[in-house]
Amino acid sequence: MLAGNGSFKNGSVLFFGKAPEDYFDKAIIRCVAFRGTDKRFITDDKNYRGPLYLQFLKAMEWVRGKLDVAYDIEGQGSSPRKEIWEIPENAFKEAIINSLSHRDYYDKGATITVEIFDDRVEISNPGGLVSAIDQADFGTRSHSRNPLIFGLFNRMNMVEQIGSGISRMNKLMNEAALPQPEYRIKGMFTVIFKRPIKTVVKPDDTVVKTVEEIIFQLIRMNSKASSREMAEATNLTIRGVEYQLNKLKSSGKIERVGPANGGYWRITD
Repeated sequence: MLAGNGSFKNGSVLFFGKAPEDYFDKAIIRCVAFRGTDKRFITDDKNYRGPLYLQFLKAMEWVRGKLDVAYDIEGQGSSPRKEIWEIPENAFKEAIINSLSHRDYYDKGATITVEIFDDRVEISNPGGLVSAIDQADFGTRSHSRNPLIFGLFNRMNMVEQIGSGISRMNKLMNEAALPQPEYRIKGMFTVIFKRPIKTVVKPDDTVVKTVEEIIFQLIRMNSKASSREMAEATNLTIRGVEYQLNKLKSSGKIERVGPANGGYWRITD
């Protein structure tokens, strides 16, 4: 919270200062990866300091290194190959910039945290909804604790109109055929992104089969298996199946022979 006298100076220190944590000791992003779905086993723990834009870049790079990233190499021509994150990259951009723009910087008990579990990613910042926004207005109106910081991100074309961040994250997850984000708005503000299911377990199975194994088995049985058939077998959405197929294609494990309609799949290894 940087309102009142000195807000311009404080916002400038956070955005342009080389070491803003010298003035606001919790003005950092802590990124933690866990093995499993709880906090018992930490596999990585990083603290990112410095000006807020640099913190954003470092946090995004860290997240990218922890998630599954596939590449769309078809139809790109001379353009760089397109990265396909298991959770949309822009959803993380929205969540992290939202945390940097709206956190309470005078709260000395907590930092912004990015936590990755096997089944989800949680991004939290100190400070729930500001008093000017009630629960009924959540997602449709915005009142930033730190208007200077929000305005600077806006000038960098990293945020759009005020109050649209929640709807954009919802839309991005919907387009990726993933569950809507969950939001906790009291005390700490938290956004929870559910990760795609990687394994399928049935009551009568004695061995857990991965989605990849199930797709391979379907292709061996029927090289013209459709995305709908794969979705039914894996319990994924069709978009989820398409993500898995793109990942397998980019890794060279399968290839598409012929057109999308009328062609077939071939296992290459």
